[in-house]
Amino acid sequence: MDPVFLSRLQFAVATLFHFIFVPLTLGLAILVAIMETRYVRTGNPEYKKMTKFWGHMFLINFVVGVVTGITLEFQFGTNWARYSKYVGDIFGSILAIEATMAFFLESTFIGVWFFGWNKLKPRTHAACMWLVAIASNLSAYWIITANAWMQHPVGYEIRGGRAELTDFLAVITQPYAITNYLHTVFAGYIVAGFFVMGISAYHLLKKTEISFFTKSFRIALVFSLIFSIGEVFMGDINGKEVARLQPEKLAAMESQWETQKGADFSLLLIPDEKHERNAVELFNIPKFLSFLAKGDWNAEIRGLKSWPPADRPPVTAVFTSFRIMVGLGFLFILLTIIGWFKRNKLESSPIYLRIMLYSIPLPYIATLLGWIVTEVGRQPWIVYRVLRTADASSPIAGSQVAVSLAAFIILYSGLGAIAIWLMARHAKHGPETI
Repeated sequence: MDPVFLSRLQFAVATLFHFIFVPLTLGLAILVAIMETRYVRTGNPEYKKMTKFWGHMFLINFVVGVVTGITLEFQFGTNWARYSKYVGDIFGSILAIEATMAFFLESTFIGVWFFGWNKLKPRTHAACMWLVAIASNLSAYWIITANAWMQHPVGYEIRGGRAELTDFLAVITQPYAITNYLHTVFAGYIVAGFFVMGISAYHLLKKTEISFFTKSFRIALVFSLIFSIGEVFMGDINGKEVARLQPEKLAAMESQWETQKGADFSLLLIPDEKHERNAVELFNIPKFLSFLAKGDWNAEIRGLKSWPPADRPPVTAVFTSFRIMVGLGFLFILLTIIGWFKRNKLESSPIYLRIMLYSIPLPYIATLLGWIVTEVGRQPWIVYRVLRTADASSPIAGSQVAVSLAAFIILYSGLGAIAIWLMARHAKHGPETI
């Protein structure tokens, strides 16, 4: 058993499971804060009931997210000790700031918010929820900045066989970190918006709490529409950054084997990694890939064959994940635009409501696929062109990793089942459980 492969698999399991809960935390905190703000401004008790109902969903999700995040970080010491030793001066400092500043702020004020009903003034109580929302999104910035450094390392020097920080400002302000952050949090906002719309659609189909869930749906609809459109623009900007900084990842994302100027874009592609070609290429748009990647119809796009096979990312996994993610992104725009025109007649649109109910998992899938593109597309590097993944794992036996991997799968399956059961039970019962 290869310990590097098993360690990668374990980290992938832990990361993807943890990230099921992160995007909902980012978006739902803002939506709950918006709902409570409406209550403060209008005095309408329905908005207070709305805040408590969706706030309860947020708390369940938040707790499981915290637990899975803690176990995830332990792996840097257990499975990736060489990585931690090599880049700990940089990576560790960013994670320390996230924990001591953002997470501390978030966890403190969520406690104040939860126990502060009828103890704080309405404005002060609403301010606590806004602080939770700000802190959770600030926490995400530090985590994504750390990941962005792995994708595009800056502000460091190699000294004594390890990377040491020389320019902290360069690390936290590099454009790649900012575009990655916005791309990720926008995805989280879409997850939260579709989550609220899907649950609201369930109750509107059941004809329960019509006013409550119509208002909930409309708030989430506007939120999702804005960020679904924004996500396409951020995806384009982020894609151009990938083309500039990680050309082999771009080549894998588009299954581009040959170096070309004015590279075509194929709507339908089937990669054939074994023979270093595409088995199918249909519906080509001339020079469109060059324009998408670099804003120039005649720009050169490097092909995968220009790198040795050992330096190429896994093409099929990256390409497939990227295409499905992009397709889902445009689907979210379509669904929210349709919702905009149906927002005043939701009760009489059962087909649309049913589609929105079944669409709850789709933004989750899109975000997870996005992380697969980001992380698998960087391989074989754990720190791009600085440290290979094979050189970063701990010197442990494959059997040891296999045991911990099995334990993680069992633990996360249990946590996931409990979280889904609690949230489904709360969602199904509706606001009368408050």
